[in-house]
Amino acid sequence: MDQKRITIEPGKRSGQPCIRGLRITAWDVLGWLAAGMSEERILHDYPELEKDDFRAVYEFASSKTTTKAF
Repeated sequence: MDQKRITIEPGKRSGQPCIRGLRITAWDVLGWLAAGMSEERILHDYPELEKDDFRAVYEFASSKTTTKAF
């Protein structure tokens, strides 16, 4: 996972995982995508984001949802 792109700061967005220290969380991006927004539209609406931020969000989400069988 790209640790430089996903940051967690206790005083920012209640300690949620943010993108590069911005006030945009990984969950915000996933929610927009789930609502049908394209990556291109999100980049247009939030120009502070970068294309590589999406890969970091996907990797972060994947690391949080992976379960191991016993």
